[in-house]
Amino acid sequence: MTEPTFHQGERAVQQRVGVQERMAQVGPRVIRDFMPDQHRAFFAQLPFVIVGTVDGAGQPWASVLAQPIGFIESPDPWHLLLHAQPLRGDPLEGTLADGVPIGLLGIEPHTRRRNRMNGVVQGLTPTGFEVAVSQSFGNCPKYIQAREPVYVGGHHPLKGQVFDSAGLDDAARRMVEAADTVFIASAFAGDSAQAGQAGGVDVSHRGGKPGFVRVDANSVLTMPDFLGNFFFNTLGNIALNPRAGLLFIDFANGDLLYLAVTAEIIWDGPELQAFEGAQRLLRLRVQTARRLQAALPLRWGAGQLSPALVHTGSWAQA
Repeated sequence: MTEPTFHQGERAVQQRVGVQERMAQVGPRVIRDFMPDQHRAFFAQLPFVIVGTVDGAGQPWASVLAQPIGFIESPDPWHLLLHAQPLRGDPLEGTLADGVPIGLLGIEPHTRRRNRMNGVVQGLTPTGFEVAVSQSFGNCPKYIQAREPVYVGGHHPLKGQVFDSAGLDDAARRMVEAADTVFIASAFAGDSAQAGQAGGVDVSHRGGKPGFVRVDANSVLTMPDFLGNFFFNTLGNIALNPRAGLLFIDFANGDLLYLAVTAEIIWDGPELQAFEGAQRLLRLRVQTARRLQAALPLRWGAGQLSPALVHTGSWAQA
């Protein structure tokens, strides 16, 4: 890649934790402007993909697309074709358009594999869309709970029920408090010309022991940030633009919870020091919530906790 590997927000966070010089060397070797064949084959074997986009008001959203295996294909190393339409009620219905930035997270929980691709939507059709690659890179298996998805499709009596609220209702609160996985979308805000291919939209995975996202009064969430790959795609975006989108999935019944939040990075303090393994905390203030019942046509069995979480704490212990 000839353009910057990391934008100014990512570099600022890397500098704060003392890894900017190292990442300036590592980044260009592992972040590409094309997909290696291994990544192309990986996306093609997935029954779902996590998607990050931004709406017309500048709010990032984390979404999900799901179809039988084979709905994603890569005609060449610079493009992905997704033969899928947004689920009814998913914010992606209103954000997907030709020319918009998009982030994709391909994740296979039962093998703990994941690969990322950020790009631009092109060739939107009634049956799907194409994405032109801006950045492609792999992620380590840390913090992924092992559970295998099964595509079920078909009709469900609760399918189509949509619940909107300004904060967390009781059902949404229960989803968050039980979660061991969350997906977070964030977006670059700054000089796009200077950021080059490092700008755009990103969507990422976070995992922890069940209950690792704490729910406080007034729909304020607090989540530990564990040791990662030092790319700081999410935190780098938040450093410049505090708006983010969260997606929680109920793996037993297919319920989906979409949250629009404002995010703050907590770098120090007694809460952080008390949570074993946390490098930082994210304080997330819910602005709006949308919950869909039985919307995702996938079901999973019980999850197997990531070995990387054994030596991390919990809010009860903290």
